Amino acid sequence: MDKEAVFIKLKGLMAEVFGIDPESITPDKNLEGDLHLDSLDMVDLILTLNNHIPNKKLEPVLFKDARKVDDLTNLILPFFN
Repeated sequence: MDKEAVFIKLKGLMAEVFGIDPESITPDKNLEGDLHLDSLDMVDLILTLNNHIPNKKLEPVLFKDARKVDDLTNLILPFFN
C-alpha cells in the first residue's frame, strides 16, 4: 500500500472508532488538540489497527511521539507493506 492508501484506511478507522467526521481528518490535524484524542483513545486505535494488519503487531511505544495524523500514517505505513 502507498501512503495515500494507508491514510485513507487510517481515516476510515478513526471515523468508525471515534465517530469523527472523516472529512475533518486530514494529515495536518493534531490528534489531541484538533481531534480530541487522548491516550486511551490511542490504545483503542492501536488495538483496532492490530486487527487490520495481518501477521504483524503494533507496539504502543511506537506511538508515543505521534502528534498529527500524518505522524500516525508514517508510523503504520511499513506495517501495510
